[in-house]
Amino acid sequence: MGLMERVSALVRANLNDLIDKAEDPEKMLKQVILDMENQLIQVKTQVAIAIADEHLLARKQSENEAKVTEWMRKAEMAVDKNDDPLARAALERADSCRQIGRALDQQVADQKTQVESLRTAYRKLEDKLAEARAKCDLLIAQHRRSRAVRKAAEAGMAIRSDRHSATFERMRRKVHHGEAVSVATAELAADNIDERFDLLERDDRIDQLLADLKARKRAV
Repeated sequence: MGLMERVSALVRANLNDLIDKAEDPEKMLKQVILDMENQLIQVKTQVAIAIADEHLLARKQSENEAKVTEWMRKAEMAVDKNDDPLARAALERADSCRQIGRALDQQVADQKTQVESLRTAYRKLEDKLAEARAKCDLLIAQHRRSRAVRKAAEAGMAIRSDRHSATFERMRRKVHHGEAVSVATAELAADNIDERFDLLERDDRIDQLLADLKARKRAV
């Protein structure tokens, strides 16, 4: 399968269907992302090569046009010297360059089409990669929540005695206490910041009062 066919297959892939059918959706999506990243690098390289080829063809086209102009100038010079054979030879060269120019024009047009096609494929694959990465992140979050819920349910089923209930209650109180301590610490930190700003403002006032006092002393 060629590069563009592989890219097209990845772009057309329905990620939701792949997720639904996969035994391990997270692993599957990571592999799809890896494939897309590899293909994206290859397409980017091909775009760069195609653009370089387009520039090369454009330069050859420009050089060929210059040759046509130069041979026509020489033909005119030969005519001015009444040298018809030399003029004909120059015109033949100019005509040959024009034929090459027509071929180059077609090659440049074809190359522009190829460059645009590769750029379009690159942009589509970039969008698909962003979509896959977003779905992968969501899927990982869903799996984590699912595992957490399952573990919580298993823990609840394991509580079959007063001793277990008491242990659970102690843990619950400990967690709540930890949350309360965190909240209090945050509040103290906020208060501390306010106090520091109050001290700064007070220092500014004292400095101003001191400056005013000194000014009055000097004025006396």
